[in-house]
Amino acid sequence: CHTYVDDPCDIAMAVKVADNAKTNKYSPCNASESLLVARGVAADFLPRIGAVYAAKGVEMRCDPEALAILQTVKDARLAEAVEQDWYEEYLAPIISVKLVDGVDEAIVHINKYSSHHTESILTTNHLHAQKFLREVDSASVMVNTSTRFADGFEFGLGAEIGISTDKFHARGPVGIEGLTSLKYVVLGDGEVRS
Repeated sequence: CHTYVDDPCDIAMAVKVADNAKTNKYSPCNASESLLVARGVAADFLPRIGAVYAAKGVEMRCDPEALAILQTVKDARLAEAVEQDWYEEYLAPIISVKLVDGVDEAIVHINKYSSHHTESILTTNHLHAQKFLREVDSASVMVNTSTRFADGFEFGLGAEIGISTDKFHARGPVGIEGLTSLKYVVLGDGEVRS
């Protein structure tokens, strides 16, 4: 799962949501494993989320630009990211961090490296949010809320049996219902899961 911090965004809300998406619980499949940050907000956002992650013992595996900014964070556990980190589902207190030019580059990165489970954009730009919802190819796509809400019970489906990232699930004779695939869209205003 990816959390993308857009330019523009509410920095305080983005810190709160990015923290929750990663550290609310490390082991579920809806925990954020990769943090993408628009270059325009990186100097303000990264030191703040870096301090939160450092205090909680989260290792940040960073691209060179993010690494340079996060070097100033006291007690930060930092490492240089390798290609495999962009694909990784850590299920642990580890997150990959990458700077991007903006929403277009974030979408390309997500569609290449994602498991297509859940992605979230944190933004104050309505057009960026709509583009992200439309173009990110994942089962759940969210605006201004934690990826941790991607859950059958949270979606009102009762006890969750499993989550599928496949687009085609039918077996045997198939009618139109069997060819339909869902994409859950969640709109928020900084909500986090407790």
